[in-house]
Amino acid sequence: MGATSTPAYDAHADWYENYISAGGDYLRRVHGTLADLLGPGEGTCLDICCGTGAHAAVASSLGWTPLGMDLSGGQLRYASARLPVARVDATALAIADASLPAAMCVLSSTDMPDYPAALREVARVLRPGGRFVHVGVHPCFVGAFADWSQRRSVVVDERYGDRSRSFESWNTSGVRVRVGAWHVPLADLLNATVAAGLRLVRVAEAGPGGVPDLLGFVAVKG
Repeated sequence: MGATSTPAYDAHADWYENYISAGGDYLRRVHGTLADLLGPGEGTCLDICCGTGAHAAVASSLGWTPLGMDLSGGQLRYASARLPVARVDATALAIADASLPAAMCVLSSTDMPDYPAALREVARVLRPGGRFVHVGVHPCFVGAFADWSQRRSVVVDERYGDRSRSFESWNTSGVRVRVGAWHVPLADLLNATVAAGLRLVRVAEAGPGGVPDLLGFVAVKG
C-alpha cells in the first residue's frame, strides 16, 4: 500500500486483502470522507499508493477514472482487477507535468518515509486547479504515541514528536504491527502540503465517539 524503497506490504499482501475487504465501520468512514472531499468529476484521478485498489470504486462512483500506482507488486496483484495500475514509487511518478485533474492518497501517508516528497510529485502532475485529496490516520490521535485501549479516552504521550518508523501499537492485530508506520505530525503534514504548492480548501475529521481517528483534506494546485 505504501511507497518506500522496500515494498513492505509484499509479505502481507494476502493478509491485507482479507483485512481491508472485511470493510466495517472504519472503511465506511474512510470512504465517506473520501467521497465527500473528492466530489464528482471526470478524467483521471491518480490513486497514489493504491495498494489493493480498495478505494478505487469511490472515485469511479463519482465519475472519475482511477489510475493506481504503488510500489508493492504483491498489493498490485489484487489492485489490477479493480483499476489500471503501474508499479511506481510515489516520490517519482511516471506522469507528465501538469497533466492530471485529480489525485488521492488514502491511508498511505504513514507508509512512506518521505511523504512531503510525494506531495511535491502530486503538485507537479496536477493541472492548475487540479484537486488532491488526502485521507489518513489522524496525526494527533493515531500512532505509537496513542493508546486507544480505553476507548472513551485516548492517551497521548511524549512520542508524538517522534517522526521515525515504529511498529508499536496498542492494537496487536492491525496493520501497524506488521508493516510499521512513519509518524507525520499535523504541522508537518499541513506545512508540507502548502510548501508543495497546494492550497488547502477544506479539512475534515471523522471517528468513533468524540475522538477522530481519521483526518482528510482537499487541496488545489495553485
